[in-house]
Amino acid sequence: MAEQSLATPEIAMESSRLARYSRQLALPGFDESTQLKLANSRVLVIGAGGLGSAAVPYLASTGVGTIGILDTDTVELSNLHRQVVHGMEDLGRSKLDSIADSVARIDPEIQVVKHNLRVDSSNVLELLSQYDLLVDGSDNFPTRYLASDAAEISGKPLVWGAILQYGGQVGVSWSDRGPTYRDLFPVPPAPGDIPNCAEGGVLPGVCAVIGAIMSTEVVKILSGAGEPLVGRVCTYDALTGRFREIPFRANPAAEPVTELIDYEAFCGIEKETAIVEELNPAALKELLDRGTELQLVDIREPFEREIVHLDDSDFIPMGQLPSRLSELRNDVPVVLYCHHGTRSARALGFLRERGMANATHLAGGIDAFAREIAPELQRY
Repeated sequence: MAEQSLATPEIAMESSRLARYSRQLALPGFDESTQLKLANSRVLVIGAGGLGSAAVPYLASTGVGTIGILDTDTVELSNLHRQVVHGMEDLGRSKLDSIADSVARIDPEIQVVKHNLRVDSSNVLELLSQYDLLVDGSDNFPTRYLASDAAEISGKPLVWGAILQYGGQVGVSWSDRGPTYRDLFPVPPAPGDIPNCAEGGVLPGVCAVIGAIMSTEVVKILSGAGEPLVGRVCTYDALTGRFREIPFRANPAAEPVTELIDYEAFCGIEKETAIVEELNPAALKELLDRGTELQLVDIREPFEREIVHLDDSDFIPMGQLPSRLSELRNDVPVVLYCHHGTRSARALGFLRERGMANATHLAGGIDAFAREIAPELQRY
Protein backbone atom coordinates (compact mmCIF):
# COMPACT_ATOMS: atom_id res chain seq x y z
CA MET A 1 0.00 0.00 0.00
CA ALA A 2 2.71 2.44 -1.05
CA GLU A 3 0.24 5.31 -1.41
CA GLN A 4 0.14 5.56 2.38
CA SER A 5 3.78 6.58 2.67
CA LEU A 6 4.21 10.03 4.22
CA ALA A 7 7.90 10.73 3.61
CA THR A 8 9.91 11.18 0.41
CA PRO A 9 13.49 9.91 -0.01
CA GLU A 10 16.04 12.67 -0.58
CA ILE A 11 19.51 11.13 -0.65
CA ALA A 12 21.09 7.74 -1.16
CA MET A 13 22.07 5.71 1.86
CA GLU A 14 25.68 5.11 2.87
CA SER A 15 26.99 1.56 2.92
CA SER A 16 27.20 1.53 6.71
CA ARG A 17 23.50 2.34 6.92
CA LEU A 18 22.68 -0.40 4.46
CA ALA A 19 24.67 -2.84 6.60
CA ARG A 20 22.86 -1.69 9.74
CA TYR A 21 19.47 -2.39 8.18
CA SER A 22 20.44 -5.45 6.17
CA ARG A 23 18.00 -7.77 7.96
CA GLN A 24 15.24 -5.24 7.49
CA LEU A 25 16.07 -4.69 3.84
CA ALA A 26 15.79 -8.43 3.30
CA LEU A 27 12.06 -8.25 4.03
CA PRO A 28 9.73 -8.70 1.03
CA GLY A 29 8.76 -5.28 -0.30
CA PHE A 30 11.22 -3.48 1.98
CA ASP A 31 14.09 -1.97 -0.04
CA GLU A 32 16.48 0.98 0.12
CA SER A 33 13.82 3.46 -0.98
CA THR A 34 11.60 2.24 1.86
CA GLN A 35 14.42 2.71 4.34
CA LEU A 36 15.00 6.21 3.03
CA LYS A 37 11.36 7.06 3.68
CA LEU A 38 11.90 6.19 7.32
CA ALA A 39 15.18 8.12 7.48
CA ASN A 40 13.43 11.26 6.27
CA SER A 41 10.43 10.87 8.56
CA ARG A 42 9.69 12.90 11.67
CA VAL A 43 7.62 11.36 14.48
CA LEU A 44 6.35 13.11 17.64
CA VAL A 45 5.88 10.91 20.73
CA ILE A 46 3.84 12.02 23.75
CA GLY A 47 5.39 10.50 26.86
CA ALA A 48 8.67 8.81 27.77
CA GLY A 49 7.01 6.47 30.26
CA GLY A 50 5.83 2.89 29.96
CA LEU A 51 4.71 3.05 26.33
CA GLY A 52 7.09 5.73 25.07
CA SER A 53 10.14 3.99 26.52
CA ALA A 54 9.06 0.78 24.76
CA ALA A 55 8.18 2.34 21.40
CA VAL A 56 10.98 4.89 20.96
CA PRO A 57 13.93 2.44 20.91
CA TYR A 58 12.21 0.39 18.19
CA LEU A 59 11.48 3.51 16.17
CA ALA A 60 15.15 4.41 16.41
CA SER A 61 16.43 0.94 15.61
CA THR A 62 14.08 0.70 12.61
CA GLY A 63 15.56 3.92 11.24
CA VAL A 64 13.01 6.68 11.85
CA GLY A 65 15.26 9.67 11.31
CA THR A 66 13.82 12.24 13.71
CA ILE A 67 11.96 11.45 16.93
CA GLY A 68 10.49 14.25 18.99
CA ILE A 69 9.54 13.35 22.57
CA LEU A 70 7.28 15.26 24.95
CA ASP A 71 7.79 14.71 28.69
CA THR A 72 8.46 16.67 31.87
CA ASP A 73 9.09 13.86 34.38
CA THR A 74 12.25 12.61 36.03
CA VAL A 75 13.24 8.97 36.44
CA GLU A 76 12.08 7.35 39.70
CA LEU A 77 12.77 3.94 41.18
CA SER A 78 9.17 2.84 40.61
CA ASN A 79 9.62 3.48 36.86
CA LEU A 80 12.39 0.95 36.34
CA HIS A 81 10.31 -2.22 36.44
CA ARG A 82 8.60 -1.29 33.13
CA GLN A 83 10.51 1.66 31.62
CA VAL A 84 13.57 -0.32 30.67
CA VAL A 85 15.36 2.42 28.72
CA HIS A 86 16.16 3.96 32.12
CA GLY A 87 18.55 2.47 34.68
CA MET A 88 19.67 3.00 38.27
CA GLU A 89 22.21 5.56 37.11
CA ASP A 90 19.35 7.63 35.65
CA LEU A 91 17.43 8.11 38.91
CA GLY A 92 16.60 11.79 39.30
CA ARG A 93 17.48 12.58 35.68
CA SER A 94 15.08 13.96 33.11
CA LYS A 95 13.38 11.11 31.26
CA LEU A 96 14.07 13.03 28.05
CA ASP A 97 17.82 13.03 28.68
CA SER A 98 17.77 9.38 29.66
CA ILE A 99 15.81 8.16 26.65
CA ALA A 100 17.90 10.34 24.32
CA ASP A 101 21.04 8.64 25.64
CA SER A 102 19.43 5.24 25.04
CA VAL A 103 18.66 6.17 21.44
CA ALA A 104 22.22 7.39 20.96
CA ARG A 105 23.51 4.01 22.14
CA ILE A 106 21.30 2.32 19.53
CA ASP A 107 22.11 4.69 16.68
CA PRO A 108 23.85 8.05 17.19
CA GLU A 109 22.63 9.25 13.78
CA ILE A 110 19.00 9.30 14.87
CA GLN A 111 17.97 12.82 15.89
CA VAL A 112 16.06 13.12 19.15
CA VAL A 113 14.24 16.41 19.74
CA LYS A 114 13.49 16.93 23.44
CA HIS A 115 10.33 18.87 24.25
CA ASN A 116 10.40 19.48 27.99
CA LEU A 117 6.85 20.78 28.31
CA ARG A 118 3.30 19.63 28.95
CA VAL A 119 1.31 19.27 25.77
CA ASP A 120 -2.00 21.13 25.75
CA SER A 121 -4.38 23.00 23.47
CA SER A 122 -2.06 26.00 23.30
CA ASN A 123 0.99 24.23 21.87
CA VAL A 124 0.07 20.88 20.31
CA LEU A 125 -0.80 22.12 16.81
CA GLU A 126 2.43 24.10 16.48
CA LEU A 127 4.42 21.11 17.69
CA LEU A 128 2.64 18.67 15.39
CA SER A 129 3.21 20.93 12.37
CA GLN A 130 6.89 19.97 12.59
CA TYR A 131 6.21 16.22 12.32
CA ASP A 132 4.64 13.67 9.98
CA LEU A 133 2.91 11.51 12.56
CA LEU A 134 1.85 11.58 16.22
CA VAL A 135 2.28 8.77 18.77
CA ASP A 136 0.29 9.00 21.98
CA GLY A 137 1.76 7.06 24.90
CA SER A 138 0.04 9.14 27.59
CA ASP A 139 -1.77 7.73 30.60
CA ASN A 140 -4.78 10.07 30.88
CA PHE A 141 -7.94 10.73 28.91
CA PRO A 142 -7.62 14.51 28.46
CA THR A 143 -4.34 14.01 26.60
CA ARG A 144 -5.77 11.15 24.52
CA TYR A 145 -8.66 13.28 23.28
CA LEU A 146 -6.32 16.22 22.76
CA ALA A 147 -4.01 14.05 20.63
CA SER A 148 -6.92 12.68 18.58
CA ASP A 149 -8.39 16.12 17.88
CA ALA A 150 -5.00 17.66 17.07
CA ALA A 151 -4.25 14.85 14.62
CA GLU A 152 -7.66 15.29 12.95
CA ILE A 153 -7.25 19.05 12.60
CA SER A 154 -3.73 18.57 11.24
CA GLY A 155 -4.78 15.77 8.90
CA LYS A 156 -2.03 13.55 10.28
CA PRO A 157 -2.17 9.96 11.52
CA LEU A 158 -2.14 9.16 15.22
CA VAL A 159 -0.94 5.87 16.69
CA TRP A 160 -2.28 5.47 20.21
CA GLY A 161 -1.89 2.87 22.91
CA ALA A 162 -3.20 2.23 26.40
CA ILE A 163 -2.15 -0.20 29.15
CA LEU A 164 -3.50 -1.22 32.52
CA GLN A 165 -2.80 -4.20 34.76
CA TYR A 166 -2.58 -7.30 32.51
CA GLY A 167 -3.79 -5.87 29.22
CA GLY A 168 -3.49 -3.18 26.62
CA GLN A 169 -4.80 -1.92 23.31
CA VAL A 170 -3.48 -0.19 20.19
CA GLY A 171 -5.21 1.68 17.39
CA VAL A 172 -4.63 4.16 14.56
CA SER A 173 -6.71 7.33 14.43
CA TRP A 174 -6.53 8.82 10.93
CA SER A 175 -9.46 10.98 9.83
CA ASP A 176 -8.30 11.04 6.18
CA ARG A 177 -8.47 7.23 6.02
CA GLY A 178 -11.16 6.16 8.47
CA PRO A 179 -12.58 6.57 11.98
CA THR A 180 -10.81 8.30 14.85
CA TYR A 181 -10.37 7.79 18.58
CA ARG A 182 -13.52 9.85 19.16
CA ASP A 183 -15.53 7.42 17.04
CA LEU A 184 -14.39 4.59 19.28
CA PHE A 185 -14.79 6.50 22.54
CA PRO A 186 -17.22 9.39 21.92
CA VAL A 187 -17.69 10.00 25.64
CA PRO A 188 -14.84 9.88 28.20
CA PRO A 189 -15.27 7.79 31.35
CA ALA A 190 -16.23 9.54 34.53
CA PRO A 191 -13.26 10.69 36.63
CA GLY A 192 -12.07 7.86 38.85
CA ASP A 193 -13.89 5.11 36.94
CA ILE A 194 -10.67 3.80 35.37
CA PRO A 195 -7.53 3.76 37.54
CA ASN A 196 -4.15 4.74 36.17
CA CYS A 197 -1.14 2.44 36.38
CA ALA A 198 -0.06 3.89 39.74
CA GLU A 199 -3.42 2.91 41.19
CA GLY A 200 -4.20 -0.30 39.30
CA GLY A 201 -0.71 -1.56 38.47
CA VAL A 202 0.69 -2.85 35.19
CA LEU A 203 2.69 -5.92 34.15
CA PRO A 204 6.00 -4.83 32.56
CA GLY A 205 5.70 -7.19 29.59
CA VAL A 206 2.39 -5.57 28.63
CA CYS A 207 4.22 -2.27 28.13
CA ALA A 208 6.73 -4.03 25.90
CA VAL A 209 4.08 -5.75 23.78
CA ILE A 210 1.88 -2.69 23.29
CA GLY A 211 4.84 -0.36 22.73
CA ALA A 212 6.28 -2.71 20.09
CA ILE A 213 2.95 -2.88 18.27
CA MET A 214 2.70 0.91 18.35
CA SER A 215 6.16 1.29 16.82
CA THR A 216 5.28 -1.26 14.14
CA GLU A 217 2.13 0.67 13.22
CA VAL A 218 4.25 3.82 12.85
CA VAL A 219 6.65 2.05 10.52
CA LYS A 220 3.80 0.61 8.46
CA ILE A 221 2.26 4.03 7.96
CA LEU A 222 5.53 5.77 7.13
CA SER A 223 6.78 3.07 4.79
CA GLY A 224 3.48 2.10 3.16
CA ALA A 225 3.88 -1.53 4.20
CA GLY A 226 0.96 -3.66 5.30
CA GLU A 227 -2.45 -2.56 6.58
CA PRO A 228 -2.49 -0.07 9.46
CA LEU A 229 -4.93 -0.48 12.34
CA VAL A 230 -7.42 2.03 10.94
CA GLY A 231 -10.94 1.22 12.07
CA ARG A 232 -9.66 -1.64 14.19
CA VAL A 233 -8.37 -1.95 17.74
CA CYS A 234 -5.87 -4.64 18.65
CA THR A 235 -6.19 -5.78 22.27
CA TYR A 236 -3.83 -7.99 24.25
CA ASP A 237 -4.62 -9.99 27.39
CA ALA A 238 -1.43 -11.20 29.08
CA LEU A 239 -3.28 -13.56 31.42
CA THR A 240 -4.64 -15.64 28.53
CA GLY A 241 -1.95 -14.80 25.96
CA ARG A 242 -4.67 -13.87 23.49
CA PHE A 243 -4.94 -11.05 21.00
CA ARG A 244 -8.30 -9.80 19.78
CA GLU A 245 -9.37 -7.41 17.04
CA ILE A 246 -12.33 -5.08 17.51
CA PRO A 247 -13.58 -3.33 14.34
CA PHE A 248 -15.43 0.00 14.51
CA ARG A 249 -16.74 2.62 12.12
CA ALA A 250 -16.92 6.38 11.93
CA ASN A 251 -20.00 7.96 13.42
CA PRO A 252 -21.83 9.58 10.47
CA ALA A 253 -23.61 11.99 12.80
CA ALA A 254 -20.43 13.24 14.47
CA GLU A 255 -19.40 16.82 13.77
CA PRO A 256 -15.89 17.24 12.35
CA VAL A 257 -13.31 18.53 14.80
CA THR A 258 -12.33 22.09 13.87
CA GLU A 259 -10.89 23.47 17.10
CA LEU A 260 -9.29 22.36 20.34
CA ILE A 261 -11.14 22.65 23.65
CA ASP A 262 -10.56 22.45 27.40
CA TYR A 263 -9.95 18.70 27.65
CA GLU A 264 -9.91 18.51 31.42
CA ALA A 265 -13.36 20.08 31.44
CA PHE A 266 -14.47 17.72 28.67
CA CYS A 267 -13.35 14.77 30.78
CA GLY A 268 -15.20 16.10 33.80
CA ILE A 269 -12.29 17.08 36.00
CA GLU A 270 -12.49 20.87 35.87
CA LYS A 271 -14.31 21.06 39.22
CA GLU A 272 -11.58 19.07 40.92
CA THR A 273 -8.79 21.27 39.65
CA ALA A 274 -10.75 24.47 40.19
CA ILE A 275 -11.35 23.91 43.90
CA VAL A 276 -7.98 22.46 44.88
CA GLU A 277 -6.01 24.38 47.49
CA GLU A 278 -2.49 23.08 47.82
CA LEU A 279 0.22 22.93 50.42
CA ASN A 280 3.65 22.90 48.85
CA PRO A 281 6.38 20.88 50.57
CA ALA A 282 7.94 23.94 52.23
CA ALA A 283 4.58 25.04 53.63
CA LEU A 284 3.91 21.58 55.06
CA LYS A 285 7.37 21.49 56.63
CA GLU A 286 6.74 24.87 58.25
CA LEU A 287 3.47 23.61 59.77
CA LEU A 288 5.18 20.47 61.05
CA ASP A 289 8.14 22.40 62.46
CA ARG A 290 5.77 24.74 64.31
CA GLY A 291 3.99 21.78 65.82
CA THR A 292 0.68 22.70 64.18
CA GLU A 293 -1.91 20.04 64.89
CA LEU A 294 -3.12 18.48 61.66
CA GLN A 295 -4.15 15.12 60.24
CA LEU A 296 -1.86 13.72 57.56
CA VAL A 297 -3.65 11.10 55.45
CA ASP A 298 -1.78 8.75 53.11
CA ILE A 299 -4.22 7.74 50.33
CA ARG A 300 -1.83 5.47 48.38
CA GLU A 301 -1.92 1.69 48.13
CA PRO A 302 -0.48 -0.58 50.88
CA PHE A 303 2.64 -1.53 48.91
CA GLU A 304 3.47 2.14 48.36
CA ARG A 305 3.15 2.93 52.05
CA GLU A 306 5.44 0.02 52.93
CA ILE A 307 8.16 1.56 50.77
CA VAL A 308 8.06 5.01 52.36
CA HIS A 309 5.59 7.26 54.18
CA LEU A 310 5.44 10.41 56.25
CA ASP A 311 5.65 9.88 60.01
CA ASP A 312 2.47 10.15 62.06
CA SER A 313 0.24 9.90 59.00
CA ASP A 314 -3.00 7.95 58.93
CA PHE A 315 -3.54 5.42 56.16
CA ILE A 316 -6.77 5.43 54.15
CA PRO A 317 -6.35 4.15 50.56
CA MET A 318 -8.18 6.33 48.06
CA GLY A 319 -10.69 3.63 47.18
CA GLN A 320 -11.73 3.38 50.83
CA LEU A 321 -12.33 7.11 51.40
CA PRO A 322 -16.10 7.02 50.77
CA SER A 323 -16.61 4.39 53.48
CA ARG A 324 -14.15 5.88 55.97
CA LEU A 325 -15.08 9.55 55.99
CA SER A 326 -15.84 9.32 59.70
CA GLU A 327 -12.11 8.82 60.35
CA LEU A 328 -11.29 12.30 59.01
CA ARG A 329 -11.15 15.02 61.64
CA ASN A 330 -13.22 18.19 61.48
CA ASP A 331 -11.30 20.19 64.09
CA VAL A 332 -7.85 20.37 62.44
CA PRO A 333 -6.52 20.71 58.87
CA VAL A 334 -6.62 17.42 56.94
CA VAL A 335 -3.68 17.07 54.54
CA LEU A 336 -3.98 14.32 51.92
CA TYR A 337 -0.89 13.01 50.17
CA CYS A 338 -0.04 10.44 47.52
CA HIS A 339 3.01 9.85 45.31
CA HIS A 340 2.91 12.81 42.90
CA GLY A 341 -0.14 14.76 44.11
CA THR A 342 -2.46 13.68 41.29
CA ARG A 343 -4.54 11.23 43.29
CA SER A 344 -4.64 13.47 46.34
CA ALA A 345 -5.98 16.34 44.20
CA ARG A 346 -8.81 14.12 43.00
CA ALA A 347 -9.49 12.90 46.53
CA LEU A 348 -9.56 16.49 47.73
CA GLY A 349 -12.21 17.32 45.14
CA PHE A 350 -14.27 14.41 46.45
CA LEU A 351 -13.99 15.69 50.03
CA ARG A 352 -14.79 19.29 49.10
CA GLU A 353 -17.95 18.13 47.32
CA ARG A 354 -18.96 16.63 50.67
CA GLY A 355 -18.41 19.85 52.54
CA MET A 356 -14.94 19.28 54.05
CA ALA A 357 -13.61 22.84 53.92
CA ASN A 358 -10.70 21.99 56.25
CA ALA A 359 -9.08 19.56 53.77
CA THR A 360 -6.11 20.27 51.52
CA HIS A 361 -3.43 18.19 49.81
CA LEU A 362 0.33 18.06 49.37
CA ALA A 363 1.29 19.44 45.95
CA GLY A 364 3.74 17.10 44.23
CA GLY A 365 3.07 14.40 46.80
CA ILE A 366 5.63 12.60 48.90
CA ASP A 367 7.93 12.60 45.87
CA ALA A 368 8.23 16.41 45.92
CA PHE A 369 8.48 16.46 49.72
CA ALA A 370 11.37 13.97 49.61
CA ARG A 371 13.11 15.82 46.81
CA GLU A 372 12.81 19.29 48.34
CA ILE A 373 12.67 18.68 52.10
CA ALA A 374 13.60 15.15 53.18
CA PRO A 375 15.99 13.35 50.80
CA GLU A 376 16.15 10.40 53.18
CA LEU A 377 12.64 9.53 51.96
CA GLN A 378 13.71 9.12 48.33
CA ARG A 379 13.22 5.37 48.03
CA TYR A 380 10.94 5.04 45.02
